[in-house]
Amino acid sequence: MPSSKVKAYELQSKSKNDLTKQLTELKTELLSLRVQKILGGSASKLTRINVVRKSIARVLTVMNQKQRQNLREFYKNKKFLPLDLRPKKTRAIRRRLTKHESSLKTLKQKKKDIHFPIRKYAVKA
Repeated sequence: MPSSKVKAYELQSKSKNDLTKQLTELKTELLSLRVQKILGGSASKLTRINVVRKSIARVLTVMNQKQRQNLREFYKNKKFLPLDLRPKKTRAIRRRLTKHESSLKTLKQKKKDIHFPIRKYAVKA
């Protein structure tokens, strides 16, 4: 059973199998600590419950980060991106016209620009 707190930067280098193995170890440790709590274990063991819970959270966080990173890598050059990988921003910004869409001119405006160009005047000083 791990005796000290799990550090996130140490978890980053581990493989998925190692992380799942560590997660199961931590969960079994938490289970045994909860049993100790009911049986009236020592105070040092009871304070360890919090540390183990946080360690489990860290392992799960690193696993999720790695999964998202792999998904980002997979969808890198694809046309569409899953909704949860797209930038959140705000609803209004997401629905706003893109730079390209807002710069486009209608056919009528194009014809108008061609047939009635802005007149250039030479100003006499």
